[in-house]
Amino acid sequence: MKNIQAKLQTFAGAMMVPIILLVLTGFFVGIGSAFTDYILTEGTLLYKLFAMISNLGFLFMNNLQLFFAVAISFTLAKKEKGWAAFAGLVMIYCYMRGIEGWAAMDGYTAETVSVEALMAAGYTENAALNFNALWGTNIGMFGYNMGIFSGLIAGVLTAWIHNKLVDTQFPEMFGFFAGTKFVIIVVTLASVPLSIVTYYVWPYLGSALQALTDVMTGSGLIGTFLFGFADKALLPFGIHHLIAFPIEYSSVGGTMEIDGVVYEGVKNIINGQAASADATGYLIRNFTTGRVLFQLAGIPGAAFAMYRCARPENRKKVAALLMPAVFTLAVVGISEPFEYTFLFVAPGLYWLVYAPLCGLCYVVAEVCQISINGNALLFMIPNLFQPHKVHAIHLIWLLPATFVVYFLVFKVCIEKFNLQTPGRGEAEVKLFSKAEYREAHGQGTQGAQEEADSLEHRIIEALGGADNIESVTCCASRLRVTYKDESLVASDDDFKNYLEAIGVVRGKNSIQVIYGVRVQGITTKIKDILHID
Repeated sequence: MKNIQAKLQTFAGAMMVPIILLVLTGFFVGIGSAFTDYILTEGTLLYKLFAMISNLGFLFMNNLQLFFAVAISFTLAKKEKGWAAFAGLVMIYCYMRGIEGWAAMDGYTAETVSVEALMAAGYTENAALNFNALWGTNIGMFGYNMGIFSGLIAGVLTAWIHNKLVDTQFPEMFGFFAGTKFVIIVVTLASVPLSIVTYYVWPYLGSALQALTDVMTGSGLIGTFLFGFADKALLPFGIHHLIAFPIEYSSVGGTMEIDGVVYEGVKNIINGQAASADATGYLIRNFTTGRVLFQLAGIPGAAFAMYRCARPENRKKVAALLMPAVFTLAVVGISEPFEYTFLFVAPGLYWLVYAPLCGLCYVVAEVCQISINGNALLFMIPNLFQPHKVHAIHLIWLLPATFVVYFLVFKVCIEKFNLQTPGRGEAEVKLFSKAEYREAHGQGTQGAQEEADSLEHRIIEALGGADNIESVTCCASRLRVTYKDESLVASDDDFKNYLEAIGVVRGKNSIQVIYGVRVQGITTKIKDILHID
């Protein structure tokens, strides 16, 4: 199970790499289309500039499979990551072209699978619509309408081939084709059987995804609650993206035709509505609006309960610990810095109280028909330019009500069960210093060694040293490391008490250390020290 969990965590982390493009899509489409649809006169210089910005957003959204293939290839690669990214690019193009070519030999082209052509060939209208929905044009090539799944398949297979063959050596006369170049050769060859297998298998997988979509859409509020609960329940294991991304960016989250274009996934549908001058609101059942309630009100209420439950002498320190986490959450939507403040000391509070409450927030938002783009303050900026599409009047009373509910529930649970949330126990509420860490391990703290002993150096030591580390990556809030020998890695308490970590999640020969939004800078410095990439 640990091995499976580690692989899922690594894969989930890889899926987070293109997240910056997904953020930019919402900004570029939402703001750019607002100016071109309602504010500026067509043909002016400013109109052209904002039209270009909007087009960039659609470029990202319409080519997600390409970006996922490249991102997953280099993220899962253990070395020579640049070559892995190039191999992923080669694979996705060969893969798509292979499906297109094999389909053409069977007589399927964009013209022959149109609804009119299929009905002329004897299909009923419903059968023609269903069969036509399987096909589409992706990155300039006709083939199955696979969404991000084609990028996931291409990226995972590329990374696997790369890791297996990147060290391959040949006799000197064939030395040019060894190593990274051999990977490129094998990737192009592997795309052929992959394309053929996909051609015959995908209709069944597509039907299964459609069935899953029907279950999601037909399950009503129960399905909404289960999604919201699972999204939080799986977060500590680092695999919550595996259920969120398919709903947000693939047909699993449903499809909608807007201005003659079919959009797949709730996030893409919302972006399509943001771009449409005729749209009067955003998708209500989008499995994301509930986050507005607990990110802007619920978690601040829970944090206030922890503050009130702390010992009077510790309250200032607890406030200093929780306020930055709550601020980060409200602005950019990263909740882990807060969640890990109580997850490890009161896991029951997290899974039995917090996760179900978050699931209920999704339900309440849907029941109240809230229609809004984004769920954190920064990502809500496009709403300012298209306020007529926002239907969120109920937030006026829902936000304070959510704050009160979280506050009361957390306060009662903490006091009744004497949960050791920050500031209630004997331990001092603070981050330990570098000197204290070294003193606890019987090490000196002087001279040049002290100068060079940055947080990043100490993290490397805690991971067993440079020789024990195989790969270093990160997602939005977690440092993700794979290593050789687990016995050389420091304990969870060391990471949290002496290395400024918010929390730790372990897999087989892998670890996730939660640092919040500053993790990117930490990761970059660690890579510099290790001369990675």
